[in-house]
Amino acid sequence: MSKRLGPEDGELIAQYRNGSEAAFDLLVDRYQSKVYTTIFLIVKDQEIAEDLLQDVFVKVIQTLNSDKYNEEGKFQPWLMRIAHNLAIDHFRKAKRYPTIILEDGTNLLNSMKFAEDSIEEIRVKEETLDMVKKLIEELPEAQKEVLIMRHYLDMSFQEIADQTGVSINTALGRMRYALIHLRKKMKQLTVAYDKIFYPK
Repeated sequence: MSKRLGPEDGELIAQYRNGSEAAFDLLVDRYQSKVYTTIFLIVKDQEIAEDLLQDVFVKVIQTLNSDKYNEEGKFQPWLMRIAHNLAIDHFRKAKRYPTIILEDGTNLLNSMKFAEDSIEEIRVKEETLDMVKKLIEELPEAQKEVLIMRHYLDMSFQEIADQTGVSINTALGRMRYALIHLRKKMKQLTVAYDKIFYPK
C-alpha cells in the first residue's frame, strides 16, 4: 500500500491557518479530483459540478478562518461531506418539480386537477408545487435525501446506497417511508385546498 507523499492534512491545515496559502493549495491539489467526482456523480452536469467544486473549497476556507473547524485528523471525510451536502442543496434550492410516484403507483399531484387555460388555476398549481417542496423539506433528513436523489437527480438505488453509505434495502426503506409521509401530508393539503377553492 503506497504511503501518501507530503505533509499530513492536519499539518497543512495548521500551516494554512498560520498564513500559508501554499499549504491550502496542496490540500486543493490533493482532493479536488475526488471532490469533483463525488459532486458530478450526483448532479451529472459538468458546469454545475465545477461551480459547486469552487463552493466547497470556499466553504472550507470560511470554516478554517472562523476557527469552527474541529475535525482534527478527519479532514477528508469532513470535506467529502461538504461536497455531498452542497450537491444535494443545489437541488433543494432549484425550482425543479419532478414527477413523484407514490408507493401505490399514483402521481403525488394526481388529486389536484388544474385547467391549463385558467390563470387562477395555474396560480393555484404553482402555489401547490411550492407547498410540495416545503413538504419535502419537512421530511426526516435521511428520507428527504433519498427522495431528492431518486426523483430530482434520477439516481438508481444502487447509486444512492453508494453515495449515502447504506445498503440498498435501507435506501429503499427510506424512500418508502418518505412517500408514505408525503402522501399523508398531501391528503391534508388537498382537503385544505378543497375547503378554500371548492366550498360546499
